[in-house]
Amino acid sequence: MNPEPIPFTGSILNAPACELGEGPSYDPHSDTAWWFDILGKRLFEWRLGTDAVLSHDLPVIGSVVARVDAGRQVLATETGLQLRDLKTGRLTPLTPLEADNAATRSNDGRVHPCGAMWIGTMGKQAEPGAGAIYHVARGTVTRLFPDITIPNAICFSPDGAIAYFTDTASAKLMRVAIDPTTALPLSEPTVFYDHSGGDGGLDGAVCDADGLVWNARWGAGCIDAYSSGGQRLKSLAVPASQGSCPAFIGAKADRLLVTSAREGLSPAALAADPEAGKTFVLDQPVKGRFEPDYIL
Repeated sequence: MNPEPIPFTGSILNAPACELGEGPSYDPHSDTAWWFDILGKRLFEWRLGTDAVLSHDLPVIGSVVARVDAGRQVLATETGLQLRDLKTGRLTPLTPLEADNAATRSNDGRVHPCGAMWIGTMGKQAEPGAGAIYHVARGTVTRLFPDITIPNAICFSPDGAIAYFTDTASAKLMRVAIDPTTALPLSEPTVFYDHSGGDGGLDGAVCDADGLVWNARWGAGCIDAYSSGGQRLKSLAVPASQGSCPAFIGAKADRLLVTSAREGLSPAALAADPEAGKTFVLDQPVKGRFEPDYIL
């Protein structure tokens, strides 16, 4: 039996509502959270402890951000990985990924503890099977799983030996054993949790220090925590129906920042969902961990 969501306690950030908020990440070195409005081609920056959220316009669609070093980030974009200079915002192409296919873009992704990145692509109109999930390490691109419609929930166990992912269209959260030194699969994926027939859809996810998978349930207004055995243990409500992805934030990685979206909502639905597209900080304590740097 699935638990009822715990009512929302927390804050709503003073940031513009996103058409498609996604890809949140936190840099503990600068105490800064980052996230995207994918469709708005914007990257947001929030220094924790302040009320100001900065918005950076992007020339391309971006969806994943990861620290490289004190002065640079890597962004996963519709043309591949690009380096971003923190001082100037200048983007430099790094590793092409479906750059010759204007019909697709990047979506969900995350850096593995070994410094490699898993990145999912999808059709810009969510065309069935138009995307894939890739492994990118030091400029080498390996396609792991083809024929993906909406890649999501990419995250890794604390020991780096398990990867999780979903094709949201399949309603199945998958689990696969991987080499902890390379992040390459060692076996075929198996079903970790079958959400078929459930309320909402599986979206972005993070894995905490105890191995719990925290997954945003798009359309259901909550973040679900799953045990390493695939049991839904807890749900945390968020004040928007289309919560899209969580990230651990703070000096102890003990809070969740959650993005959301307005995409696809009618005027009537928006009136009933006034916080749609906003970005939230949940006060429910979690035992998170920091994201590793991407290694060039």
